[in-house]
Order: sequence, then C-alpha cells, then structure tokens
Amino acid sequence: MNRYAAFLRGIGPSNPNMRNEKLRGVFEGLGFEKVGSVVSSGNVVFHSDETDTAALESRIQQALRAELGIPGGTLIRSRERLQSLVDADPFPGLTHCRETYLVVTFLREEPASVPEWPSEGRPSAVTVVGYDKAARALLSILDNRDPGTTNFMVWLEKSFGKDITTRTFLTIERTLKKLNS
Repeated sequence: MNRYAAFLRGIGPSNPNMRNEKLRGVFEGLGFEKVGSVVSSGNVVFHSDETDTAALESRIQQALRAELGIPGGTLIRSRERLQSLVDADPFPGLTHCRETYLVVTFLREEPASVPEWPSEGRPSAVTVVGYDKAARALLSILDNRDPGTTNFMVWLEKSFGKDITTRTFLTIERTLKKLNS
C-alpha cells in the first residue's frame, strides 16, 4: 500500500465545503484508506494501491470539483518523496518562526529554468535556497518583517504558473509525521 499526501490549492477553511471533514469524505468516497488531514489548509494523507500520481491528482481534483465545488489544483507527493525532502535538511540551522517562514512550493511540472531560478520581480523579502528535483519543490525563506512578502505568491505564479501550491516546511514535517504513524 502506497502512502501519499495531497496538497490542495485554494482551500479556505472558513468555507463550509472546504472543511477537513468534507475533504476527507471525498477521499474516503474514492476508496482510499487511512485518510487523515493535517492542519486546516487542504493537506490530506491517504493510502492507495495506485501508483500513477498524475492519474490520482486528476481523479481527486475531479471529485473535489464535482462534490464540493472546489476548483483549485491537487498536487500529490509520496511519503518517500517527502521523507527524502525532510532528510535533506534544506534549511540547515534555520527555524520557522513568526519573523522567518521556511516554505516549500510544490510544482506540478519540472521547470525549464532549473537550477537558475527566475529573479526578475522576486520580492526582496524572499530568498530561494534551492530546488528538490525529486519532490519538484522550490525551497524559499520569507522574511516576514519585510512588507515585500505580500508579493511572494504573485511572483511564484508569474514565474511558475498557477499549477503550484505552497506550504510551510513545518506543515511538511507534520504531514510526514502523520504519514509515518
């Protein structure tokens, strides 16, 4: 049985159709096992015999749209990919805190500009520290003391398109812990 995390784009927990229990219900309705959620922003873990993650992403997104009216995207990463990302310690010596966010942006497709990242228009509050090819994840540090962080998502979408989703590294660690339990 394969263990996966689905990171859903555009989830607003205040929307009744986007609450964790409804999200879990869609996954359970698709026949997945050991479905769970991690924090309230569209992170769902599950087990499945399926191995084609692109097909899983499409199937889940179609069900979310049909059953809950959620138009955002679904990006899936296996437990092994997330474990490798965390084990690589991409933010050595840094701690996620109110002033400094350590963030992971998952991309659906491999970007053409690896390893040279777009810098045009990148907010000064953002430092790109690397790219994890196996997880297709851009790794960045946000300086929340700088008002330029508000432009981070705009810059990401302009640089990599809208088929992405961003989580804090802390959320990735929590998700992995849930997958390993």
